[in-house]
Amino acid sequence: MICPKCKFEQADRNLECIRCGIIFAKIRPSAESTITSEADPLPPIATNEAQHFDRFAWAKDLLLFVEPQVNPLFLAGRAIVYLILLIWGWKFIVTPMETNYVGESFMHNINLPFHEAGHIIFSPLGRFLTILGGTLGQLLMPFICLCAFLIKNRDPFGASVGLWWVGQNFMDIAPYINDARALELVLLGGVTGKDVEDYHDWENILGTLGWLQYDHAIAQASYRLGILLMVAAFIWGGYMLSLQFKHRDSFS
Repeated sequence: MICPKCKFEQADRNLECIRCGIIFAKIRPSAESTITSEADPLPPIATNEAQHFDRFAWAKDLLLFVEPQVNPLFLAGRAIVYLILLIWGWKFIVTPMETNYVGESFMHNINLPFHEAGHIIFSPLGRFLTILGGTLGQLLMPFICLCAFLIKNRDPFGASVGLWWVGQNFMDIAPYINDARALELVLLGGVTGKDVEDYHDWENILGTLGWLQYDHAIAQASYRLGILLMVAAFIWGGYMLSLQFKHRDSFS
């Protein structure tokens, strides 16, 4: 073998160079790694800009996916749904929370079963989450629908409807939160929080957290978040309709 330091040729069995005294075991890994790095260079590490571009492209494909050819009948149906939700949602937005218009609307009757189911679903997790589970249940159901439309069906317009429903639910729970101290809202069963002890969800939730005095502020925050999500749904859904209109099938 040839010593990698002094280039003196000697027997392969030597553990150190008989000329310069270097120990081969210490220098071989470095030499081998140098050879390896020169022969097989590692691929360059992706830059942050490239990684950001990949994420952006993935998000764009997920949120703005359009079929190559859109059936005009489907497009017309989606446009009708959009118009209904736009008019109905605008009524929710311009009506003050204190009127409880949202709690007396038809959508409240749709949300209520998911609210009650949430109490049952979260019951194994203790009393606090059993009570909070009602609100979580009615928020999770539209969010699950949103994700199903977006990921499983690849239908961003359907997902925008799901987002509208999420926003409407945040508005729906606001009057309930706002009533945590007053206890005047008529609840399921035709009674108020004053009539039955420990019956009002948000009196219990905020009381447990020590936040009862913030009930009005939390309710307003929930209502405004619902409005923002609903407006975002309008923008998203409207933009998707414009993209689908450009890809409509002419049946030619």
